[in-house]
Amino acid sequence: MRGRNPYLGALAERRPARPYTITVQPLGVTVTVDPQKLSDGDHGLPGSVLGQLLDAGVEIDHACGGVLACSTCHVYIAAGSASCGEASEEEEDMLDGAPALRSTSRLACQCVPDGTSDVVVEIPAWNRNAVKEGH
Repeated sequence: MRGRNPYLGALAERRPARPYTITVQPLGVTVTVDPQKLSDGDHGLPGSVLGQLLDAGVEIDHACGGVLACSTCHVYIAAGSASCGEASEEEEDMLDGAPALRSTSRLACQCVPDGTSDVVVEIPAWNRNAVKEGH
């Protein structure tokens, strides 16, 4: 499966019109997103935070492959949340199973910034895996 759960209805897609950055805390890594070279949805929705970070070599846990079937890619949007739009009902339902929810919680596979501002995401401490198995 790629980026979409076939059991869910179509979600409205928003695509960025201009370049923006995603900064990952506490890693201090900043990725510049070029709207002409967006991730095609191999890991989450096309243009998702998860896809953009994975394409840039930043690892984020994503057990389901980005199809909205788990909450392992749970992140906090520390800045730029208005450019990300609102979470779908399905995303909110999946977030209900994630630990340490905040009002800024999102699933990186479903969060697609529109490019109107830069975005800062925080990977929760409990989700930082220092030792990765090959996947």
